[in-house]
Amino acid sequence: MAIEVRIPTILRTYTDGAKTVEGNGTTLDELFTNLDTRYAGIRERIVDGDQLRRFVNVYLNDEDVRFLDGISTKVADGDNVTILPAVAGGAAGAKPRPAGVPTGRRVGH
Repeated sequence: MAIEVRIPTILRTYTDGAKTVEGNGTTLDELFTNLDTRYAGIRERIVDGDQLRRFVNVYLNDEDVRFLDGISTKVADGDNVTILPAVAGGAAGAKPRPAGVPTGRRVGH
């Protein structure tokens, strides 16, 4: 049995398009090193030095590993790891529009 790793769309170029891959290791660090032996370059997109990259979220069985032991979090056969890039957006300084306020766009004219 192995550890199932869910790969986000942006990293699937490293896994030949695979949405999920399997790897082995006793910690996340070992798991990502193991994946890198088959999917060269994927580890450096997830890990920076000895910690997770700032804008990458990793979940072990739906638990955010930043609240566990980060890259040193223990993993075991049958676990599920999900890698999610952080999502950012919106305009700097933009204020939310109250519900029901029209956008000023006319539809159908």
